[in-house]
Amino acid sequence: MTEDTPVRLLVILSDDSSVRMELHNGIPNSLEELIDEVKNACGLGGFIRLQYKDTDFGNMFVNLTSTTVIKDLAVLKVIQLDPDSTVVLYALDPPGSSIPLVGLDSDDSSVSAHTDDTILLSSPSSDSLRTQQWPRQFPIPRFSYDTECQLQRGNAEYMRSQTRLTPSSKMLSDVLEKVAESIYAYTPYPEDSDFSDVAEALTKKHPCLKEPGSYNESYGWKRRMKMKMANYRTQLKAHGTSAEVTVNSLKSKSQGDSYPAKNVKRPRRAEANHFPSLPSGETTGSLEQERVSLLTELQKKNNRQTIKEKMAKTFGYHRQEIVHKQPSIEDMLERWPALFQMEEINAEFMRVTTVPLETKFLAQLDKHTSKLLEVIRSKGGRVKEQTKATLQVLDETVDITIRRECIFKSLMIYLGEPVHHLIKECQDMQENEAAMAIVSGIRH
Repeated sequence: MTEDTPVRLLVILSDDSSVRMELHNGIPNSLEELIDEVKNACGLGGFIRLQYKDTDFGNMFVNLTSTTVIKDLAVLKVIQLDPDSTVVLYALDPPGSSIPLVGLDSDDSSVSAHTDDTILLSSPSSDSLRTQQWPRQFPIPRFSYDTECQLQRGNAEYMRSQTRLTPSSKMLSDVLEKVAESIYAYTPYPEDSDFSDVAEALTKKHPCLKEPGSYNESYGWKRRMKMKMANYRTQLKAHGTSAEVTVNSLKSKSQGDSYPAKNVKRPRRAEANHFPSLPSGETTGSLEQERVSLLTELQKKNNRQTIKEKMAKTFGYHRQEIVHKQPSIEDMLERWPALFQMEEINAEFMRVTTVPLETKFLAQLDKHTSKLLEVIRSKGGRVKEQTKATLQVLDETVDITIRRECIFKSLMIYLGEPVHHLIKECQDMQENEAAMAIVSGIRH
């Protein structure tokens, strides 16, 4: 095909509806752009997921993770996502935009072929929990009516004559206050690059606020936002309305921490809910009773739902304990044994980071499988000999679960790690025996 020849795609909307579309500018580089093209061509709204017909797997439809696999005459299938308004839904492959359905990075916006479901984050304290990670494109909030009117006039004048607006002190205060609140909705301790993102987003949305004296025309706004965010944290700390900020006040530190900068407890990368507040109406005493009750519930069979609800209810309590006291693994295993169950590991990761652990990990594994296989197959000697049988099984199956297991085993052999440290064969064990073996591995 020549560069002027459009890329032809067949888009399946339902069992009895399909649309032919042409990409006259070639295949987009990002998945989000391709999704936008499909939505525009097919007149679709809301949130969608794309699948493509994979010829390597018997023409099965596989979730699309990269536009590099799309060729001329490719067949795509649209999966319509219908978010529930009563809970926060995390689609396994949302577009990378500042919408409630975020959690995966845009270039990682894939789902594993493992499932077509969505993941729910719902708990008694979910109203106080953050539901999104830092967005790729920061959403600038709406300001007061007066400020918005001035900005509209200023933007119009800027488009006509490139005249920039000089904000009044009242307008400046309104802009910084609203922006600080929006930043806090994602993190109380933004990094320098985060402030740059916000400042550039502000001047992009309202070009009349650009500053000609700085290299990116927004450096002054970045400095103002840094100072405003520090003042905003001080205000929250004084009012005691934010546990994750209050924990860093002097009165919350031990006697040996005689100055504020010592032992500051800030979220690590990707931690959206680092030090959550306790649920409304609950105290440490009542939640300690819930913890003791939880230990009793763990002794019962077929009690997964009760355990799930109690772990969600005590999330703020055990999370504060982990961050504040930094207990050992042995102490955590004794006080919160449910945290070491597979279901609760996934649930806890989702609550802390807003990202589905297992599905994202498997999606990334699927995404990089071809490159990993190239590296593993290129090795000779011991690695080649030990991975030969495993790779043969991988080549002979299309079962995604078996293929992933083969990749895991081969990768561990390549890295020189004992496979049995991660993968245990439990076919001849009862379920409780297998669980005890896993817990024993965690202890050691």
